[in-house]
Amino acid sequence: MKAAFYTLGCKVNQYETEYMSELLKNAGFEIVSPHQEADYYIVNSCTVTATADQKTRQNIRKFKRKNPNSVVILTGCMPQAFPQEAKALKEADIIFSNKNDGDILNLINEYNTNKRRVVNIDPHKTGDEFWNCSITDFNDRIRAFVKIEDGCDRFCSYCIIPMSRGRVRSKELTDLKKEIISLANNGIKEIVLVGINLSAYGKNKDFDIADAVDICCSIDGIERVRLGSLEPDHITDDIIERLSANKKFCPQFHLSLQSGCNKTLKNMNRHYTAEEYKALCEKLRETFDDASITTDVMVGFHQETKSDFIESLEFVKSIKFEKVHVFPYSERKGTVASKKGDDVPRQEKERRASVMIKEAEKIRRRYLTELIGKNTEVLFESQIDNNTYQGYTKSYLPVRIKSSANLIGKTVNVKIIDVFEDYCIAE
Repeated sequence: MKAAFYTLGCKVNQYETEYMSELLKNAGFEIVSPHQEADYYIVNSCTVTATADQKTRQNIRKFKRKNPNSVVILTGCMPQAFPQEAKALKEADIIFSNKNDGDILNLINEYNTNKRRVVNIDPHKTGDEFWNCSITDFNDRIRAFVKIEDGCDRFCSYCIIPMSRGRVRSKELTDLKKEIISLANNGIKEIVLVGINLSAYGKNKDFDIADAVDICCSIDGIERVRLGSLEPDHITDDIIERLSANKKFCPQFHLSLQSGCNKTLKNMNRHYTAEEYKALCEKLRETFDDASITTDVMVGFHQETKSDFIESLEFVKSIKFEKVHVFPYSERKGTVASKKGDDVPRQEKERRASVMIKEAEKIRRRYLTELIGKNTEVLFESQIDNNTYQGYTKSYLPVRIKSSANLIGKTVNVKIIDVFEDYCIAE
């Protein structure tokens, strides 16, 4: 039997796809590309935006149309947050929520036995424990995402995530250590710790995110450890000091901003001010050599005036982020913000996004250009063509180099000699 996964959304979804993929492989399934013919197509959905929901619907219908005799499976965040909309997708033969990823084999067997549609959407509840999922590989790569946290308690006014992921819960350190040892034994050299609200890891427990980094750094074979997206108000001086003590830790910080305007931050129910955010960026750059700070910025949120947008734009320029992901506000049914309306016209949102993107690209281009002539370490991960390899610096800067030797999995000292598009060229 052949199974193909199509994954939308964040690194947590990618981890969960790997987890389900290993469950199927261990049961004798062959995992193939979603572009190939398969007996089972599994769509692991995202529901952060309306566009993500649209992509989910399109792909569910595409796979059933492409192979009418296949079994099409829908899982992930969409059925968890919007169960009725998920059930309405008649092309999906099996529907289950992200809470039930570990049941994928049982649900397939139930469908095959009864020859009837299976819908199993188990709502998240307060007090749910972390599902002890683990992986041993990551799609034959040398860098693996490892989920250590799930759920979110922040309730930002625009966000549907608490409905699709439930409350904060964390993987135990003993389980994490076993997983990292297994990954290291299978050739993984870099670990990226991920979660829905990663910086809340260990909430109501006797450990925190720095403890998780310590565990990963202690494992032989693991050369680098980095963190996924972080909430800025959770990063304390103590956390920073403890992270800086680990030589394997990569000082690349993706700090979710959303807006540089305090009025907008308050409307979003974010838990920090622009001034507090800036102070954290300064602290990180003072503490870590070559610290890289990247972020997400939303434009056109409810009641964001033109002057509010300019304030946010100027803030982004002042921080000089190494990279910025810019996106227009998308109203999500069921959130607090959706009850207030969407008063910024679509064309204005797109204009603001275009302006913000252009300024962010200028900053990134200057950053890349200033690296020319500098020496750095690169862990190479992939082969672009016969003699060109690509890897990343500790600050997650993509670097390409020509070599007659196979560099995959090797850490090499290089000199940056040029910049092309969004990557550096080295020798």
